[in-house]
Amino acid sequence: MTSTYRSTNTQGSVPGQPRRRLPIPTVADIVRAVTSGEIRVRITAYDGSAIGPEDATVGLHVASERGLSYVLTAPGDLGMARAYVTGDLEVRGVHPGDPHEALRQLADGLRLRLPSAAEALRLVRGLGWERLRPPPPPPQEATPAWRRALAGLRHARGRDAEAIHHHYDVSNRFYELVLGPSMTYTCAVFRSESDTLEQAQANKYDLVAGKLALKPGQRLLDVGCGWGGMVRHAAREYGVRALGVTLSRQQAEWAQAAIEREGLGHLAEVRHLDYRDAPLEQFDAVSSIGLTEHIGVKNYPRYLATLRDRLKPGGRLLNHCITRSDNRTSHKPGAFIDRYVFPDGELASPGRLVGAVHDAAFEVQHEENLRLHYALTLAGWNRNLVEHWDECVAEVGLGTARVWGLYMAGSRLAFERNEIQLHQILATKTTRDGVSSYPLRPDWTA
Repeated sequence: MTSTYRSTNTQGSVPGQPRRRLPIPTVADIVRAVTSGEIRVRITAYDGSAIGPEDATVGLHVASERGLSYVLTAPGDLGMARAYVTGDLEVRGVHPGDPHEALRQLADGLRLRLPSAAEALRLVRGLGWERLRPPPPPPQEATPAWRRALAGLRHARGRDAEAIHHHYDVSNRFYELVLGPSMTYTCAVFRSESDTLEQAQANKYDLVAGKLALKPGQRLLDVGCGWGGMVRHAAREYGVRALGVTLSRQQAEWAQAAIEREGLGHLAEVRHLDYRDAPLEQFDAVSSIGLTEHIGVKNYPRYLATLRDRLKPGGRLLNHCITRSDNRTSHKPGAFIDRYVFPDGELASPGRLVGAVHDAAFEVQHEENLRLHYALTLAGWNRNLVEHWDECVAEVGLGTARVWGLYMAGSRLAFERNEIQLHQILATKTTRDGVSSYPLRPDWTA
């Protein structure tokens, strides 16, 4: 990229006298201004400057002026993500399919701070105000929330459909490579860390089926069913008549084809359908595995009432979703997750969710946290992305592959550090006279 920097910046103060020349700050100067304490990672830049220990095992390289502008015009994770996705910010010492170790070291070795107003003004004057002109964002970035609002209110049907399309309609082949044969894009359950990803996903489906007490001939509704993993497992292993619904047309087409390949068409079906339009038949059980994150916290009452209305008296609901680890953190995601991963996604604390389940006239029977299981699941997906990196890049492009490596590795770190959790809540549609059909002790095993 052609440089727009001048060798120096000048600033006049007295008419008729030579303009005072300001030194142009280097990238290393900028890093010093916005960090505190010891920098334990290596940061280098296109201008030849560097900061941090030379023997660091991982590091960042600001490869261009555009990369610097991305970081300066969107401080925090959004600007760094933009620069990384375009290749203007390189992460060295790790594979782009799994930058987990780099993210861990950056989290521990780089303390950010806000520079003083005088420091910020001096840096900007030295760099030139043109550096604060935002470059166009990468094509992988969703529109900002204020522009999404033009297409409808948050979590209106059309806007929800577009958000699901952004994340899930990337490429079925890409998902096959990353998720593995189960095509399951939710937290697995590991009996031990030696379990394969496929074993752990089967464990998860068995755990859900056990909690729901599924038996041959029963009816199961799986909302937000993805590629139909739970639907096919319930039909194949438990003889259940299962219906799955998803807002992703690509998922529905893949899932229905898989059902036919496995000879399960007499028991299982997946429809391209909003969960709010699922049939009002009385189901014996409802599973929601990874849908609640897309609902919106203020919509929990309507969402849970919709599921309750589809259950028989005494029927069971299993809600499986990512949560915050406390009630203080905002429900809204960070800028990177909102713009590149889950537009309009929201997370609440497990307590908020349990309260909403109670308020919807369910009786909560059991709850458990599978936080560390999701960290192991994400590590498995990152390994698959690394193993199939070239084919993934050929399928979706380098920028999108980088987004996925970054997003999964960052999420893994957040689960490991208890910033987010994964909770399963089991509830029954208990009758007004107190009949729940739930036994004195759980009739399922972990």
